Amino acid sequence: QVQLVESGGGLVQTGGSLRLSCVASRSQISINVMGWYRQAPGKQRELVASITSGGFTNYADSVKGRFTISRDNAKNMVYLQMNNLKPEDTDVYYCNAFRRSFGRDYNYWGQGTQVTVSS
Repeated sequence: QVQLVESGGGLVQTGGSLRLSCVASRSQISINVMGWYRQAPGKQRELVASITSGGFTNYADSVKGRFTISRDNAKNMVYLQMNNLKPEDTDVYYCNAFRRSFGRDYNYWGQGTQVTVSS
């Protein structure tokens, strides 16, 4: 079992920046992929960015060049630096941990943190 706790959301003006943080309850060595997703009311949860245990990153087209995901395995942390924020980035952001063990896939989610970008 992996517990995830996010922090860092809030209200920011268009063009501003925020950094989201997520701490995992267990060593990230056993976690294959960490990621950030977002979800607006009535919409499907969508991938924002992910990072593998080897450091490979993947971003949604809508955030490329503006958001940066990183992880600190020693601290069991993953971060999402969000720059040049736009009103359409307003969502609840969720931290995700994906682990594959003995042929089984496990997905863990944080409770979510609200990001609101005012125009």
